[in-house]
Amino acid sequence: MGKKSKKSKRLKWLSAILALIVLAFLGAGMYFYNVAIVPGHKTFLSSNKPLTKSDSLYQEKLWYKKATKKHLYMMSSDNKLRLDANYIKNNNSKKTVIILYGYMNNKDGMGEYAALFHSLGYNVLLPDARGHGQSQGNYVGYGWMEKDDVKKWIQKLLKDNPKQEIVIFGVSMGGATTMMTSGLKLPSQVKAFIEDCGYTNAKNEIEHEAQAIYSMPTFPRFPLVEILSGITRLRAGYFLGDADSIKMLKHNTKPMLFIHGAKDTFVPTEMVYKNYRASRGPKQFWVVPGASHAKSFATHPHEYKAKIKAFLNKYIK
Repeated sequence: MGKKSKKSKRLKWLSAILALIVLAFLGAGMYFYNVAIVPGHKTFLSSNKPLTKSDSLYQEKLWYKKATKKHLYMMSSDNKLRLDANYIKNNNSKKTVIILYGYMNNKDGMGEYAALFHSLGYNVLLPDARGHGQSQGNYVGYGWMEKDDVKKWIQKLLKDNPKQEIVIFGVSMGGATTMMTSGLKLPSQVKAFIEDCGYTNAKNEIEHEAQAIYSMPTFPRFPLVEILSGITRLRAGYFLGDADSIKMLKHNTKPMLFIHGAKDTFVPTEMVYKNYRASRGPKQFWVVPGASHAKSFATHPHEYKAKIKAFLNKYIK
């Protein structure tokens, strides 16, 4: 066998191996797309437990179950998806809060927060994000796609009553959505934002989870997250790096309260400091002692309410 023949055979083997590696990474990318981007049951998330009197927020959750709710609907910002929301009126109040929840939650999972803001005198709007709850959609936008839907909900509220003062509040992915929304050009009636345990960037968060949940080392985490990001762009319309709270906070000049649990390992506590530094408006932050991810209210319910009340009283009439 000649040298050219041996070289040609080696090239064929190398090409075949390279093709198998590429196919393996693409297959893994599609697997993680279904895990991270496609809505559905996620084994790494804790399921909702039945409501019991031992729950520190039992009264708030019970109040929400009994509250009179009005269903509101609208089309998404791109006019492709029908979105659903619950609206709870508070007498003749001209203050309204939009409550945004975390990854794979739904509007009814935020009942305790609805009760908190209602007790402070606010009308409450609880939208189901695209791909969640009763809203249409086959992907999760990690706040990047949802921020424009939030702006459209604001416009819908103001069309019904332009004299409202509006607050946007969110937890986890809802917190990130709140921060991303803050960087948009919004009506003057939007007065303040409160985010609880939102991430800096969807790509950073997914890289963190790949390490925390799957114990994935730097390789193959890179290039797998990059491949996932590319698949997300092709199938859902955005790169993971687009969903960047810090980038959007740099355009925010309105007041924001940042809250994060001191023992949060799902969205690392260190992220709140980076988010806080990025915002250009009046700002406060509270790192909650002993609180894990999205558990700040449950861990310190009275102080949580007091912190929010004191913050909002500075900016809302």
